[in-house]
Amino acid sequence: MSFVSQSTGYWFLAIFGIGITFVTYFFSRSQNWRSKEGFLLANRKVGWVLGGFSIASSWIWAPALFVSVLVAYQMGLAGIFWFTLPNTIALVIFAFLAPKIRERIPKGYTFTQWIKYRLESDRVHKLFLFPYFLYQLMAIVVQLFAGGNLLSLLTGIPLLIIMPILTFMVLVYTLISGFQASIVTDFVQLGLIYIIGLVILPFAWSVAGGFSAISAGFHGIQNIGSIFDPGVAFSFGIVTSIGLISGSISDQSNWQRAFAVKEGQVIKAFIFGSILFAIVPIALSTLGFLAVNPALQITIPAGIDPAMIGVQTVATLLPFWATSLFVVMLLAGLSSALDAGLSAASSLWVADVVKTSNDSEAIKAARWSMVGIAILGLAVS
Repeated sequence: MSFVSQSTGYWFLAIFGIGITFVTYFFSRSQNWRSKEGFLLANRKVGWVLGGFSIASSWIWAPALFVSVLVAYQMGLAGIFWFTLPNTIALVIFAFLAPKIRERIPKGYTFTQWIKYRLESDRVHKLFLFPYFLYQLMAIVVQLFAGGNLLSLLTGIPLLIIMPILTFMVLVYTLISGFQASIVTDFVQLGLIYIIGLVILPFAWSVAGGFSAISAGFHGIQNIGSIFDPGVAFSFGIVTSIGLISGSISDQSNWQRAFAVKEGQVIKAFIFGSILFAIVPIALSTLGFLAVNPALQITIPAGIDPAMIGVQTVATLLPFWATSLFVVMLLAGLSSALDAGLSAASSLWVADVVKTSNDSEAIKAARWSMVGIAILGLAVS
């Protein structure tokens, strides 16, 4: 069972890919990305508003758009609380860390450069590079496999077809201008998520019966009475918090944005980005609460991933076009995290491995590294 037809899915992929590539090309005409610093950090001139959009967008991994609804459906308010809080803290922590690191290496590109500078050890530096590259590879694999699976369920397009299409689509526009492409498209992609949410969610709330219909699902299908339920805290909340907060420090995409935002605006960018991020899972969680409400009779068909509960809620309550918008929302979240992973890996490769100061050589090395990690990520997926 798919929620939209295969042909519709292919059209969505084609239109989205062409549209986002055109946006990237349009904003790349200024040529200010044709230097090492321009290609890897947008010349360190990213304002806090655009930076906040990029920080939030790159942190919204495609599966998170669906997991946020799923945990609300399963564990109610406790689930969405323990999903949103650590994700938000993982970004807020950079408001405190990033300015201190930038102060010590103002011309830096990566956190691993700081490790080498601080410890004065090539061996330790190389050891730190491994988890940082691995994290970017993992980010790419998760988007392609988990996000691709969700998109495959939505459209009926086979996973082994959809993954190469997604890889090629994102690689094409990211190769144009590197990090500048990621920054510009992040703004567009998060904008799409917000616009679609503003269209779908109030419509669904109204059709379902308003706040009373939503509040009926606050305990989730597991009937959990408290946000601070110890069972949820120890089995899901604390484990998730440790993984997310520690993992964010190993995410070069966050550090890349920390070095790219204008000096003096890093704190505002990460605080703003954390707020923009938190709004998304909190708003989407209402679909999970509605699905719990027995009066609405929303059920997942046999054989369908439970993560599709948000889509099923929309499909049950709203017309077909609303379900189609979910495909666009998933594409936006998926492509944003993918291009962030490609761009982050390229900055690690150029700044910590190649270490060239020549602009043309740096851009060439960055592009080849994107191709390399994209192919590797696709192979692992």
